Amino acid sequence: MTSRTPAETFRALHDRPDRADPLVLPNVWDAVSARAFAAAGFPALATTSSAVAAVLGHDDGGHTPADEMFAAVTRIIRSVDVPVTVDIESGYGLPPAEIAERLLAAGAVGCNLEDTDHAAGKLRDAHEQAAFLAEFTEAADGRLVLNARIDTFLHGDRDTGAAVERARLYVEAGAHVVYPILAPAELLPELAGAVAVPLNALHRPGGPTPAELGRLGAARVTFGGGLHDRATAALADIVHSIARP
Repeated sequence: MTSRTPAETFRALHDRPDRADPLVLPNVWDAVSARAFAAAGFPALATTSSAVAAVLGHDDGGHTPADEMFAAVTRIIRSVDVPVTVDIESGYGLPPAEIAERLLAAGAVGCNLEDTDHAAGKLRDAHEQAAFLAEFTEAADGRLVLNARIDTFLHGDRDTGAAVERARLYVEAGAHVVYPILAPAELLPELAGAVAVPLNALHRPGGPTPAELGRLGAARVTFGGGLHDRATAALADIVHSIARP
C-alpha cells in the first residue's frame, strides 16, 4: 500500500462526511500559539499573515519582507507535529515557482494565495491570477494544497457571479480549495454549490459558529487574525491589571 504524502493527508482532512463538522483550522502566529492549538488536538493549523506581520513589526497587506515571513513560518512549522498551511498573501512579489519552492523548504503542506494586488490596491485580473496559480501548481507538483482566496467581497463586490467566475478559473488552474473571504453566510450555499472543490469560510466574532458555517457549505473554517486579536485583548487586560494606578 502506498502511503500518503503530507499534502495528500492534509487534503483528505477536507472530506467531511458530517457537514456540521468542518475542518477547523486555528490561525497561529508563532511557535507558542502553534504549540497551544496542536496540544489541544487540532489535526492541522494555518498561519495568518496579519498576525505574523504584527509579531514581526509590520503591517499586513504585502508589507512584510518575504525573507522574514518565510523565516517566521518555518519556525512555526518546525515547532509542531501537525500539518501547517501558510497564509502567503499574494506572494510578496515572488515568482510562482519560487513561492512553491520556499514553502516546501519550510515544510508547509499548503498555502493561501489571494487575488489582491496590494501595490495597486485592487483585484488582479481574474485570468492573470489564474495563470499565476497554474504556474504555482505546476511547480508544486501535488506537494502543496492550494487555497485560492477570492477577494471580490473584500473589495465590496456583492455579486456572487463574480466570485463564482473567479473560483471556477482558479479551480481549473489547480486550486484544491477556494476561499471567498467575507462572503456573507447566507451566500455560502450558493457559492459551495457552484464549485467542485471544498469551500473555506471565515469565522467572525458574533457570526455563525464553525458548525453552522459547515451546514451552510463550508468544508473548512479559518479565523484570519481573529484569534490573535483575542490574545492581544487578553494581553491588554493583563497589562491593565499590573499597571500603576
